[in-house]
Amino acid sequence: MSTAEQSQSRPDRDGAAGAPIPTIDVDRTDPDYRSWLKEAVRKVQADANRTADTHLLRFPLPEEWGVDLYLKDESTHPTGSLKHRLARSLFLYGLCNGWIRPGKPVIESSSGSTAVSEAYFAKLVGVPFIAVMPATTSREKTRLIEFHGGTCHLVQDPRTVYEVSARLAAESGGHYMDQFTYAERATDWRGNNNIAESIYHQLRLERHPEPAWIVATAGTGGTSATIARYVHYMQYDTRVCVPDPENSCFFPGWLTGDPGTDCATASRIEGIGRPRMEPSFLPAAIDRMMRVPDAASVAAVRALETAIGRKAGGSTGTGLWSALKIVAEMRAEGRTGSVVTLLCDPGDRYLDKYYSDDWLAAQGLDIAPYARTIETFLTTGTWSD
Repeated sequence: MSTAEQSQSRPDRDGAAGAPIPTIDVDRTDPDYRSWLKEAVRKVQADANRTADTHLLRFPLPEEWGVDLYLKDESTHPTGSLKHRLARSLFLYGLCNGWIRPGKPVIESSSGSTAVSEAYFAKLVGVPFIAVMPATTSREKTRLIEFHGGTCHLVQDPRTVYEVSARLAAESGGHYMDQFTYAERATDWRGNNNIAESIYHQLRLERHPEPAWIVATAGTGGTSATIARYVHYMQYDTRVCVPDPENSCFFPGWLTGDPGTDCATASRIEGIGRPRMEPSFLPAAIDRMMRVPDAASVAAVRALETAIGRKAGGSTGTGLWSALKIVAEMRAEGRTGSVVTLLCDPGDRYLDKYYSDDWLAAQGLDIAPYARTIETFLTTGTWSD
């Protein structure tokens, strides 16, 4: 059931940067609690065992270019997005820390996909779930959260999701999951079948098994942090690029090195782009960022459907635009190799947005010039912004 809340207050970045630790209201040595905890962890790990990996798809490029482009298809997870990995890690982290307790709700601030996945895991372990989201979140995402047994708490000002989530957790005695703080630390970046290890394993028989670039968009920043750390840990020469949409602070914050950078307008590309520099975004770990116009993201995601017959969300388009631009740079410099980006979630969640010409017109977005850039590049090998 959806509720709406109007709030004009601005969250304090330092105060919102970490979720409050729940009051210890259960006996951690109680046999019933320990039995519940063991069973909850088993269920989450069993999900990982059943859904161990996702496909690595090839984007069709001329063989003679000597550059191969791949998409890591995270839409095939049980909850349909890249955020399934994150939600699983966050639930294991919260359970093993003793923060998630029987009968107490889990609350999350989200633009949608993480909340869908967390609602799934909350139902799996038998705890209530509340998603605090911007009122502009797609109706399909709210439907999916409710399908998995969660409740949607909508706010008009997307900057207030942090403080509203913390307040609801305090009022209910529940746990504020706070993906934007804990995403980068909840995932085992050294391996354990994380997304980076999976990519390298799946590329091992390709003609360019060590990618020149991995392109990963940022919502929390956890995925780019995991990939970059794994690259450095394994001593690969791969570079990591993070594309950023309009109305997001990550790119200007990375450019200036100012952790206090913020943005007053919400991102139109759901799942990525944030109004503040999130604690899980590690700018020093990555090699490059690109600012991608929202119209380019939409043009790219529509080009993806033409190329491989798959609809995907806008964040996939942001990454694909940047990956194609990197491929063009490699061609222009006479370099060969492989580039990997992410297919983050399915396009059926956004039929009323990125696949709607009426929505584009209402937003004042003209995708035609960007569509021509992609078409010309794929036809001639020449990139012209």
